[in-house]
Amino acid sequence: MGFEWYNEFVDRNHKPSSDELIAVFKAKPAEGLTMDDIAGRIASESSVGTWTTLTTLKPHVRKIMAKAYVVREDGLIKVAYPLDLFELGSIPQLFSSVLGNIFGMRAIKSLKVLDIMFPEKYVKSFPGPSFGISGVRDKLKVYKRPILATVPKPKVGLTSEEYGEAAYEILSGGMDLVKDDENLTNQPFNRFEKRLAAVMKAIDKAEKETGEKKGYLCNITAPTLEEMLRRMKLVADYGNEFIMLDILTVGWAAVQTAREHAADYKLAIHAHRAFHAAFTRPKEHGVSFYLIAKISRLAGVDHIHIGTNVGKMETDLKELKLTQNVITQEDFNPEGDETKEPQKWYGLKPVLPVASGGLHPGVLPQLLDFMGSDILIQVGGGVTGHPSGPKAGGIAVRQALEAYYSGVPLEEYAKTHKELREALEKWGKVRPE
Repeated sequence: MGFEWYNEFVDRNHKPSSDELIAVFKAKPAEGLTMDDIAGRIASESSVGTWTTLTTLKPHVRKIMAKAYVVREDGLIKVAYPLDLFELGSIPQLFSSVLGNIFGMRAIKSLKVLDIMFPEKYVKSFPGPSFGISGVRDKLKVYKRPILATVPKPKVGLTSEEYGEAAYEILSGGMDLVKDDENLTNQPFNRFEKRLAAVMKAIDKAEKETGEKKGYLCNITAPTLEEMLRRMKLVADYGNEFIMLDILTVGWAAVQTAREHAADYKLAIHAHRAFHAAFTRPKEHGVSFYLIAKISRLAGVDHIHIGTNVGKMETDLKELKLTQNVITQEDFNPEGDETKEPQKWYGLKPVLPVASGGLHPGVLPQLLDFMGSDILIQVGGGVTGHPSGPKAGGIAVRQALEAYYSGVPLEEYAKTHKELREALEKWGKVRPE
């Protein structure tokens, strides 16, 4: 049709420059359309184009047209975006551009954004994590094993006093951190300030008894930015060194603002990924969690949930390992995976990966074999569901780690360690569904 110009956004001879963003898509065209048809639409609608030719299109605008330079019949599309298309340091604008209207186009039957390679100038426009892996370890003085966290369960329903009591049991049993769950914020039965006070009291008591540093991943997710920042200040005033955010429900502007203010208070940010599977789990449509994790590193979270090889959540093991590598390495190379682009981080600190979802002492050796020790392990029900209570659950987790690092099978170690034995009797090595 004479009024369409989508084909001008397809250029297989284009050679991306070092300052262009590269987006990797997997797409299927609607009936009657070709891969070139939809590649042009993707590049057009996510850059300077629209459905028709324009009399207002100036020559200088043509210079920042995105170009689809890889278009394959198996659905793989790669688009190069000139850096001038983007506001530096703005994740909301990135989403509005590359992850925006293209998902609603009738011409595209399905579309998955697999990766974006961010060039140097773009990366350096973001702060990255304040502390990163080594900084978080310094806060807790934990260096030779994974950092350990537990959510008091049930995740909602406990009063502030009950929550504080559970926190003390968890921490005195050997866990490093108490963590709020994603949907615990400021409900009538457990008000934010009362819970914060109760957990900090539990931390003080547990630190004195164990001689270990403890912390609280306190969920400051709130309905307004002002309230979120008020809660952040309360956390800092109580002397805690961590906050938690449901990063996808508060939105990227809130995450970036939180990073700015958290740095002033010297607070590390724990990122929960609640809501992600609504758009990351479908194989053919949405956005990969791999990309969400990369963007979270730009935004400056210090640790983020990425899944586990042995838990209850659906996980692609190859994708899990790639995600772990891209948020922890300085120069990441996907080694032949054509759906991922090499990514340099230009000094942005690494993010501590969080393994969570259905973990218990019996599966920790498999987890450590796959993910290594430079992780945060969040064991919820696997601690609070221990037959002898949360303190015994924490002890059992520490005993499982002792066995692993000593090279002793869990069953053998459990013969002389009651708490681990009870955990194995209840759960064995089952992987929850």
